[in-house]
Amino acid sequence: MSSDTGREAAPAAYREVTDSRGRVYRIGESDRELLGHSRRIMMWLPWAAMFSISVFEYAYGSAEDVLSDAHGWTQSNTFWILSVWTFFQAGVSFPTGWLREKGYLKPKSAVMLGSVLALLGFLAISHFHNVFLAILGFGVLGGVGSGLVYSTCINMTGKWFPERRGSTTGFVNGGFAYGAVPFIFVFNFAFDTSNYHVVLDLVGVYVMVVLFAVAWFFKDPPKNWWPAHVDPLKRHQADAKTARALAKNPPAIKQYTPMEALRTGQLPLIWLLLVITAGVSIFGVSFQVPFAKDVGFGPLVAANSAGVLSVVNGVGRAVVGWMSDLVGRKTALIIVILVLGLSQFGVMWAGNIHSEWLFLVFAFFSGFGGGAFYPMFATLVPDYFGENNNATNYGIAYSGKVISGLFGSGLGAMVIDRWGYNGAYTTAGVISLVAAGLALLLRHPGAPRRGQAPNPMPVSREAA
Repeated sequence: MSSDTGREAAPAAYREVTDSRGRVYRIGESDRELLGHSRRIMMWLPWAAMFSISVFEYAYGSAEDVLSDAHGWTQSNTFWILSVWTFFQAGVSFPTGWLREKGYLKPKSAVMLGSVLALLGFLAISHFHNVFLAILGFGVLGGVGSGLVYSTCINMTGKWFPERRGSTTGFVNGGFAYGAVPFIFVFNFAFDTSNYHVVLDLVGVYVMVVLFAVAWFFKDPPKNWWPAHVDPLKRHQADAKTARALAKNPPAIKQYTPMEALRTGQLPLIWLLLVITAGVSIFGVSFQVPFAKDVGFGPLVAANSAGVLSVVNGVGRAVVGWMSDLVGRKTALIIVILVLGLSQFGVMWAGNIHSEWLFLVFAFFSGFGGGAFYPMFATLVPDYFGENNNATNYGIAYSGKVISGLFGSGLGAMVIDRWGYNGAYTTAGVISLVAAGLALLLRHPGAPRRGQAPNPMPVSREAA
């Protein structure tokens, strides 16, 4: 494709090769032949999209008090608005993946639709006093829009960088957290009942404009595509960085369909691990600022703790993505889950002894652990089950966040009402440590059974 996205270039020549385990690779086409420019744009543009939608989840907690005062909502109302948003943001991942892989929904169309729904979400919490309408607008429409963007960006990036998806997916995923930092400070210091209409409307317009602009250039590679400069049959001969990453995280032995992936037992385990870790992460995002205020810390400490959590949450995703290329996804994931669990006890302890600097230190570790596991799951799924059905397979795994949102935010509020913050933080820490133990059971699915077709997804001979 030429640099002018409106003109299609002649299809590039390619061939298909099969490795010793039956895995099929489509080689011969460079990224520039397919796109008209470097594939790096398929890392930077999804990053920008993720950066823009992070305000939904990671800045919402800083806006809750003003929203409650402006609309007459209770704390439970504002928590459940976020819980419904989380439900739909994660829940739409599977149907989005299915529609994308059936060819009914292109990445460009998915993100453009998401941009409009995102705007409607912010208009809803800006102009509707009725909490049901706010839930419908922000929670349902905003959640679906965010989910369309999130799912599309994560899966598209992994398809364009199959040989080093840890660092690239981690980088893109990081934008989903630290993109909220400017809005955390806006909502803490320049947001009140006199200007909330204007602020929220402008935030919605900003999100829509960014998403619509970057979506114009989105495009998936052909199925089974592999970068021309890395021989999939001689991966050990690639440059040192790529060879090391592929040795620690070998490609899937075949392209697993969703049912095949479920039957391995590994996809259900990944789903369960995501339920637990995302629930603890959402708990931290939802309650860290209220806890800071409850123990008597000033608004600057509360805002800084949220900002630290958001920045480190995002940067940690990129760092751990890079680290997983060196030490392996499973090892990196276990480290991250341990950090997440132990930091819950640290945040609780710092709050109880009223130490502001320790609170910020443990907010740092909580933010790191609370975000870095996302790119690990996003890369484990295609590593284990292949790229061709990744949008659907990862959609199944990411749907675990539907459950996480319910117990991380909504149920978290109920636990705090009954047992206080100490009981809630202790519970979060313990179940994280349980998840770290369960992660030891992860393993790369083995070779296909005798007589099983090596490539159940036929490859079209037409350029995608």
